[in-house]
Amino acid sequence: MTIESQTIEWKEQWKDEYLAWISGFANSSGGTLVLGKNDTGEPIGVINAKKLMTDLPNKIRDGLGIIVEIHLLCEKDKDLIEIKVPAYPVPISYKGRYYIRSGATNQRLSGHALESFILNKRGASWDNLPLPGFTLDNISDQAVKHFKKLAAKKGRIPADYLDEPKENLLERLGLIKDGYLTNAAMLLFSEDPQRWQQGAYVKIGFFRNHADLEYQDEIRGPLIDQIDRIIEVIHLKYMKARITYEGIQRIERYFVPDEALREAILNAICHKDYSRSIPIQISVYDDQLYIGNVGRLPEHWTIDDLLGKHNSIPFNPDIANVFYLAGHIESWGRGIEKIFNACKAENVPEPKFKVHPGDIMIHFTAPKGFAELGVKDNNYVTKNDQDSDQDSDQDVQIKSILEFCIIERALEDIMKRFGMSHKTYFRRTYINPLLDDGLMRMTIPDKPTSRNQRYITTQKGQDLLGE
Repeated sequence: MTIESQTIEWKEQWKDEYLAWISGFANSSGGTLVLGKNDTGEPIGVINAKKLMTDLPNKIRDGLGIIVEIHLLCEKDKDLIEIKVPAYPVPISYKGRYYIRSGATNQRLSGHALESFILNKRGASWDNLPLPGFTLDNISDQAVKHFKKLAAKKGRIPADYLDEPKENLLERLGLIKDGYLTNAAMLLFSEDPQRWQQGAYVKIGFFRNHADLEYQDEIRGPLIDQIDRIIEVIHLKYMKARITYEGIQRIERYFVPDEALREAILNAICHKDYSRSIPIQISVYDDQLYIGNVGRLPEHWTIDDLLGKHNSIPFNPDIANVFYLAGHIESWGRGIEKIFNACKAENVPEPKFKVHPGDIMIHFTAPKGFAELGVKDNNYVTKNDQDSDQDSDQDVQIKSILEFCIIERALEDIMKRFGMSHKTYFRRTYINPLLDDGLMRMTIPDKPTSRNQRYITTQKGQDLLGE
């Protein structure tokens, strides 16, 4: 049985206002408007069918500027008119207003939705728009240096490009248009994107229930730097870990696996609608984690398309390209698959996705009994919690770190000194235990992820070395 849908609409008789419905079909995936049927699809016949066959092509051409197919049909001895509307690659307006199909309804676009629609029809995106007034002087050299380091390690961009001046590099990355730096350049490499676009940051909050916010953080700065800082803050302050040991090696596991958390945050950053002044919001509970993002699925997609095999169609293609070159993401649309695979490998529940017209949310939950099975707060245990009096390589490494940090040191300098490359692992295994045991302290304790953060051995740590 045929019903009204994304591509089919029934009307009893013609009214000129139905040009808006034809506009909606043209701006979406095309469709058919049938005159002479009631809301249940029963043919009742259309009045003056032959005259309409002559008048409608002119009305549609003059009112919308498009050409459609019009057919005279007969069903149950009733005259019907079928108007077949193709999808148009350019935006089609009716009296200066734009419409699209949403399910079996016709919706008028306005505000951010209209801006995004017109850009998309023109083959552009908000992140690709030039931003007058934003200059090379507003580009953070440190953020560019960070990108170069990541890109050189991944090898997805010719090495000689990374040796060029930053203006040439930004040109290579497609972040300069018509002589102006773009919105993507601003978001990726500005020291303070908030100065240029509200909502270009991430809010993290801890909740006991849906009503009570206990504490929160905001992660700001260049997008290229945000992902690692977000994960560090979540692990340092917000999530509990289950602690186990394999021999002398301490293993920490969270109910959201590292790879799944990283992919979910990267998806939010690459697909967020930055033209809307609403930050990405991460809500953490003892046994749940939500990531909410003001974005939307590609045109005509459903939740099944999102969760199934699909091509990569980022909402912000220029931002996604830089993240790809930096090695943060892949270009095959495998982010959702990687999230599910990571959860399966860790034997934790797969997340649920909720898609609304103006936002997308991913919801992780802990497995039953997680909080009771050896979970400790982020007052991390150290090797001293084990029943072992044997000295180990890890003991020697920790003592060496304390000796190296008799004077203030940046985390990167400590890692470089001891040949470490994985920041999260290094923090968990070495730095956090020293901080929690009072053997080391941060110079800026209220801002754990500050770029100016330094670490120094405390008097207690020096006494231990003396012993």
